[in-house]
Amino acid sequence: MNKKLTILDIARIAGVGKSTVSRVLTNDPKVKPETRIKVEQVIAESGYVPSKSAQSMRGGSQRVVGVIISRLDSPSENKAVGSMLQALYQAGYDVVMMESQFDRDKTSEHLNVLKRRNVDGVIVFGFSDFDLSQLEQWHNRAVVIAMDTQQVSSINYDNQGVIAQALEYLSQRAVENIAYIGVNPSDRTTGKLRLDSYLEWCQTHDLTAIYQTGDLHHESAYQLVEKVLSEDTQAIVCASDTLALGVIKRLQELGREDVIVTGVGGNELLSFLFPNVFSIDPGYAQAGVKAANLLISHINGENTLTHLTQKPVY
Repeated sequence: MNKKLTILDIARIAGVGKSTVSRVLTNDPKVKPETRIKVEQVIAESGYVPSKSAQSMRGGSQRVVGVIISRLDSPSENKAVGSMLQALYQAGYDVVMMESQFDRDKTSEHLNVLKRRNVDGVIVFGFSDFDLSQLEQWHNRAVVIAMDTQQVSSINYDNQGVIAQALEYLSQRAVENIAYIGVNPSDRTTGKLRLDSYLEWCQTHDLTAIYQTGDLHHESAYQLVEKVLSEDTQAIVCASDTLALGVIKRLQELGREDVIVTGVGGNELLSFLFPNVFSIDPGYAQAGVKAANLLISHINGENTLTHLTQKPVY
């Protein structure tokens, strides 16, 4: 066909109403499977491409979602985003990516921009100061990742479990004098929950807790090493692979390569450069896929709030 077809042409060829074609294009779950197949076959054979701007004006799906990541240089978030994008692309969605930089106001601005653009839904990487009320305007077409919340659907990591796994790994090797370097407890997930896991382990085993917290940056961990290190120190557990990198560098400079270091993140480069480092994968890639599929289900009409905890990958 040389003529550019309209939605009315598709309806006429398929023998259905214009509204039915619109519901097929917006992925309305109420359309009967046999009707959907018939309309989609006509669309495929005709080469018809729906106008996204026209869909937006009709209030239908543009098949575009927004993803607000905390830091573009975060290895952990990039793992989740990589698998998330693959799942969204396979489902036929385009993605608008933004960076919050852990800034409450910037995140709110991003959400408002995405709302004005009529994207179908949004996935936000949460942080301690994030204003969850900003997601109310999305009417359950939002998913928060890396944060536990009952207000919207969410996928969180087992922050206490990853540290417990590192400590168990060391315990099995008869390591007892274990220090900890983490993130400021004002950060509830990477900070407080992971520190609490270490403190609980020390209490359970009747050991003195030796720890320091700072920023989620390798330089911060580098500066904290000597505040926890003693002649008896056998291992340093780190709240993230980023911190582990700073710890390893300082230990090498001090000639203390006898100290075992553990991290959290499953960073392949870290394991390649330092094979003796034990790094736990919290399941970032798996959480990314789950977040994408959960958002798609909401866009398709599933309104049940869902809260998942991604377990570490062994």
